[in-house]
Amino acid sequence: MNTSLLIIAHAPLAQALRECALHVFPDCADEVLALDVPPDEAPEQTLSAARALLARHGPGSVLVLSDLFGATPCNVARHLIEDAPQIRLIAGVNLPMLLRAVCYRAEPLETLVARALAGGTQGMLQVAAAAAPESHPTCLP
Repeated sequence: MNTSLLIIAHAPLAQALRECALHVFPDCADEVLALDVPPDEAPEQTLSAARALLARHGPGSVLVLSDLFGATPCNVARHLIEDAPQIRLIAGVNLPMLLRAVCYRAEPLETLVARALAGGTQGMLQVAAAAAPESHPTCLP
């Protein structure tokens, strides 16, 4: 069984990241959930919405990805992992991390966490302005 992914982030980032993941992996729609946190919403309301989203989704392991450690989305997500051995939380989500997590969601939860963290850090690099496009096929001229 695949691990589900729940993105909790400041609005509109969670849904935007989900849409990016679906653009690359359209078959993952049922396993990638998103919860945008509006600026004026009480943390208790966000926590209730997150719990309801997970309850509707059903049992199984979950990797929660939040945008910023210490901010409301992450603080809410920390409540989700209390006494929940099948849920893990990573703060600092970025698109490379999310795509790596989607790609390896069939692996055991601990392995998935390691792969997601590696994808997030390996996906960040400084690109030299003088780099030739032909030497970096993923860069536009």
